Amino acid sequence: MRFAIVGTGGVGGYFGGQLARAGHEVHFIARGAHLAAIREHGLRVDSIGGDFVIDPAHATDDPAGVGIVEAVIVGVKTWQLAEAARQAQPLVGSETVVLPLLNGVDGSDGLIDVFGPGNVLGGVCRIGAEIAEPGRIRHSAMEPSIIFGELDNRRSERAEALLGALVGAGVRAEIASDIDVAIWEKFMLIATWSGVGAVTRVPVGAWRASPGSRSMAQGCLREILALAHARGVPLPDDQVATTMSVIDAVPPEITASMQRDILSGRPSELEAQNGAVVRLGAVANVATPTHAFIYHSLLPQEEAARSR
Repeated sequence: MRFAIVGTGGVGGYFGGQLARAGHEVHFIARGAHLAAIREHGLRVDSIGGDFVIDPAHATDDPAGVGIVEAVIVGVKTWQLAEAARQAQPLVGSETVVLPLLNGVDGSDGLIDVFGPGNVLGGVCRIGAEIAEPGRIRHSAMEPSIIFGELDNRRSERAEALLGALVGAGVRAEIASDIDVAIWEKFMLIATWSGVGAVTRVPVGAWRASPGSRSMAQGCLREILALAHARGVPLPDDQVATTMSVIDAVPPEITASMQRDILSGRPSELEAQNGAVVRLGAVANVATPTHAFIYHSLLPQEEAARSR
């Protein structure tokens, strides 16, 4: 298949690299020093599952020069989505599938605003990865996986084709029986991990071992579960315990990407994670005091980062 990766960070770089490694034509949309390094030395992926290099790699900052592809994988930060979607328009034809691998619950909505409902799937991924330096992706935690599907949960030919490409590239992937459930399960994990990690300013092993911050995390999870149920998303009642078991299995030194951005003074996904819980909770009349504490504690720093 012919792919474009919009956002060649930890997510896009890893999964796009695996697809390119398997022989698919993959165009990496990147910019700045990262783009220059990929063009000069290829895309390097250092992974706990085995290192590899894509060299040469198709890399550009001009989607119009790539043209229409069969599939676009979107791996940008949530606050970059609107601009990235506009820039990606030359990549998308009537038959192109657009797969968001974002951390919030409304990534598909943002893409539908630009491309319409016909092209867009729902999707989530799990991976601990980041740009280690220009041209180099570091995958340091979790077995990488992708769950995706049509927004109406039908089993389509195009979803099957994408599944075949991903699995054939060695990616653990599946078509969700209910994509909303999959998205909200990921949202419970990432919003809790990111928020508690950012406000405590320590890696996951430290905050999950401290009774007070562990209790804070459990409160975050309970609030998101109540919000999902209020919105009609049928998450199982034991999802809090299930998500805590995932958190407990993460290597203790790992931090979440939103946490790293906040600690580095960069704009972050605060609005799409803890901020989204507070905003959606107000609409659904669901109390979210733990997320409100985290959100408003971090908001002044977020506003300062965005003003810079």
